[in-house]
Amino acid sequence: MNIEKNLNKDLILREKLALQRTALSNQTTFLAYIRTSLYFVVAALSIQNLLRIENGWYLELGFFVASGIILGLGLISYFHHRKRIEESKRHIGHYQDEFLDKAQ
Repeated sequence: MNIEKNLNKDLILREKLALQRTALSNQTTFLAYIRTSLYFVVAALSIQNLLRIENGWYLELGFFVASGIILGLGLISYFHHRKRIEESKRHIGHYQDEFLDKAQ
């Protein structure tokens, strides 16, 4: 019985650490979306100074739109995954209870 209790505590700790790593990974991915979006903003701001293109503002506008889309997708992805991570936290340590409920 004592060995089973220690084993269960070790599994719960591993699961909690795995969820923390997943949450940090989600934040890192969101920061990568922000970085990419900022690259597009910088490209849009500098395109007029670097290239003397007639109607170059179309290209600038395209970069700004792409930046907004990338940032929007990053926000959606971040909050979607954060919600799923929070839902996963409820299940830590209760797998046996869920299995028994389904078996009955």
